[in-house]
Amino acid sequence: MALFSRFRSAGPSTSVNGPSRAKASLGSALLAAVLLAACGDTARLPPGADEGVRPTLLAPVTSWIPTVKIAPAKGWPDAGAPKAPAGFGVTALARGLSHPRWLYVLPNGDVLVAESNKPAPPPGQEPKGLKAWAMKQVMQRAGAGVPSADRITLLRDADGDGRAELRTVLLEGLHSPFGMALVGADLYVANADGIVRFPYQAGQTRIEAPGTQLTDLPAGINHHWTKNLIASRDGGKLYATVGSNSNVAERGLEIEEGRAAVWEVDRAGGSKRLFATGLRNPNGLAWEPRTGSLWTVVNERDEIGSDLVPDYLTSVRDGGFYGWPWSYWGQNVDQRVQPARPDMVARAVPPDYALGSHVAPLGLAFADGRMPPPFAEGAFVGEHGSWNRRPLAGYKVVFVPFTDGRPAGVPVDFLTGFLSPDGDAWGRPVGVALDSRGALLVADDVGNTVWRAAPR
Repeated sequence: MALFSRFRSAGPSTSVNGPSRAKASLGSALLAAVLLAACGDTARLPPGADEGVRPTLLAPVTSWIPTVKIAPAKGWPDAGAPKAPAGFGVTALARGLSHPRWLYVLPNGDVLVAESNKPAPPPGQEPKGLKAWAMKQVMQRAGAGVPSADRITLLRDADGDGRAELRTVLLEGLHSPFGMALVGADLYVANADGIVRFPYQAGQTRIEAPGTQLTDLPAGINHHWTKNLIASRDGGKLYATVGSNSNVAERGLEIEEGRAAVWEVDRAGGSKRLFATGLRNPNGLAWEPRTGSLWTVVNERDEIGSDLVPDYLTSVRDGGFYGWPWSYWGQNVDQRVQPARPDMVARAVPPDYALGSHVAPLGLAFADGRMPPPFAEGAFVGEHGSWNRRPLAGYKVVFVPFTDGRPAGVPVDFLTGFLSPDGDAWGRPVGVALDSRGALLVADDVGNTVWRAAPR
């Protein structure tokens, strides 16, 4: 059911019981790494079949060792940059950042960058065993093993040349910050364990005042640690994403309380309620311009093959349940999750639009008419890229065309070139946002850069 569920030994160790035990443990770990690289299935669907409003869903593939294929994180070569469509230019708004994950554009045009990574688990809750050790190696190779800078940096491009002249730390000493939202004179930051409010004045480049905790959010092990944030149109509510604590509840449902969900938070008093559930790992949040409805992108479950399950873009219904962990894409039952809950499966809302299996969508921003056709109406999605699919998928920013507030067409590549010809990751896109001039900003947490793609 879970990755390495049949392994019970610990990872590499320098045990006091002697070098032979340490060598055996290390040998087991190296063997596991070799097996990871060599085993697993290859996608059978033709490109595009797992995308759109009606994706093809093949039968699950079960394997003792799941598919693992990694694009090793290398960073960009000198003068390297992503590729945009004809008629667009790409500049680096800022380079040399520390694992930039998320972006927020202030009303005056300043750009906030959350430099962040996964927090350490609480004492006594550290994942143990060969599975945990092996997954740590996988994530480090993919570029996710760097310490969290725990800060928000402000970038200012006063002359409009696409390169920030001012770069300063707005906030520091945070706890794996991610989502940000400004309402009036209050700046809200979603840490890994809760939402914090800071006073903000227009044009401010440094906040010294201490933050005030508005509400806590599910934390602990934080298998999925990112907490995104968006304010309602009237500013009275905040909406926060919380990912699951596992792949498919293999650690038990008790530690999933309040997770795999979007929360609605009262901005005045901090009270909150579950707005939508069954969303395994929601990240980007955005208001669709025509309908005013809330949309998100979701990372679906793993370990049932390269063709399953498509990650997705969907509207978020108040009270909606989207299947996790019992089912996917509506009523497709995940047999690994026991005991079965046919009552929950019957309630599951099918997502609106498949982005492809294991593409890892994180960033989401709707076009607002300032981009030229065909990018004037639709959604930009930052796809961080797969680690468990053969061949690799994602590692780009795509555009999903919309008509009358709904997806209408196939995803269109907008920013590509994040992978080298040898399959290394020069960069990995995460958060996306439209700046004050209508250009698309992209946070790249392997290239440690914020890119800006604008019409020439």
